[in-house]
Amino acid sequence: QVQLVESGGRSVQAGGSLRLSCAASARTFNWYRMAWFRQTPGKEREFVASVTTSGGSTFYADSVKGRFTISRDNGKNTVTLQMNNLKPEDTAVYYCAAALGDDLYNRNLPRKYAYWGQGTQVTVSS
Repeated sequence: QVQLVESGGRSVQAGGSLRLSCAASARTFNWYRMAWFRQTPGKEREFVASVTTSGGSTFYADSVKGRFTISRDNGKNTVTLQMNNLKPEDTAVYYCAAALGDDLYNRNLPRKYAYWGQGTQVTVSS
């Protein structure tokens, strides 16, 4: 079992930055690949970024590439999402997700992640 708790979401103006954090309860945190997804009302959950178990590889949705950075600290059981140059279309509830092992082919599929946080709201105003 893994419990995930996100923090850091708030309202910000376009062009600004935010740093989201996700704290995990798992004692074997380094066994889990981690990801961030986001969702807006009426839409499916959307992949944002993921990081492999070791932290050695990261992957991004095209819409955030070059603006967002995902990283993890296996010693502190945390994963962060640094978001720069935010745009109004980045407004969403952001979710942290965990799945056992690495899966490079399905890293962007919500159904491949067994554990989810409660979400944190990010609102970007123009």
